[in-house]
Amino acid sequence: MINCKIVVPKAVKDGSMAITDISATSDVDIAFRHQGTSELGNMDLVQLVLRGAIVTTFIVCYALTSFIAGYVSGGMYSRHGGKSWIKSMILTACLFPFMCFGIGFILNTIAIFYGSLAAIPFGTMVVVFVIWAFISFPLALLGTVVGRNWSGAPNNPCRVKTIPRPIPEKKWYLTPSVVSMMGGLLPFGSIFIEMYFVFTSFWNYKVYYVYGFMLLVFLILMIVTVCVTIVGTYFLLNAENYHWQWTSFFSAASTAVYVYVYSIYYYYVKTKMSGFFQTSFYFGYTLMFCLGLGILCGAVGYLGSNLFVRRIYKNIKCD
Repeated sequence: MINCKIVVPKAVKDGSMAITDISATSDVDIAFRHQGTSELGNMDLVQLVLRGAIVTTFIVCYALTSFIAGYVSGGMYSRHGGKSWIKSMILTACLFPFMCFGIGFILNTIAIFYGSLAAIPFGTMVVVFVIWAFISFPLALLGTVVGRNWSGAPNNPCRVKTIPRPIPEKKWYLTPSVVSMMGGLLPFGSIFIEMYFVFTSFWNYKVYYVYGFMLLVFLILMIVTVCVTIVGTYFLLNAENYHWQWTSFFSAASTAVYVYVYSIYYYYVKTKMSGFFQTSFYFGYTLMFCLGLGILCGAVGYLGSNLFVRRIYKNIKCD
């Protein structure tokens, strides 16, 4: 039986828990963008075979769906007792874009140094920044304000103690690190075959047309991620460990670690790339992709575990 005397320390509610909410809600946004891009390609509304069409579509979807990220972030952060909502809003709007900008800036510097045509023109970077500054950021701000006012009221399913109870010692396979690393195996297995075709299309310059199948694989990945993360959360709660928030996030996000490890195998076995320029571009853009995939899966896993925990504590009798 799950011990229902769960304790949420104040530090968790106001600090690390809030960061988990921000990371999760940033990638609720990414999920909508990925699905929208896949559906557009499947319906032939965008000529995805043209160079840069996928990136352009993703940026537009990114900007237009920032309201969703702000709304979910503002509401969830407020429900967990967060007070620094401005910091939450800024992190929601800037966390993922600035990580991508940092990686892209380094790769662009390398491309300019080598005189490559892969270097992004300065005008394009200005346009992307303008889209983020005047569309994405204001929508995230508006969504945060709306989320705080419409869905920010605390609604705990049961009484929560203010004094943390000690967590008993547990076996090695129930430690958060082991649960986190094992949680990504099944989700990675569900997309392993599709990853080969995606990498082949991107790095071996073969046209990828089966966007409908990719959307199906994406939905399977989300379902498997939620189920596996809920199982890991249940094991932690059954071991009387109430620190499930970050574990659920990293358990799902570890899928990206396995994808990156697979990319290393693909680089040495399936490609003929060599030299610093090609190597840096391959692993740099793959890192950017894995960061997005990791926080996307982490978001889905955390939100699924959150619904699971609320459901079970709503339906049991607490002391």
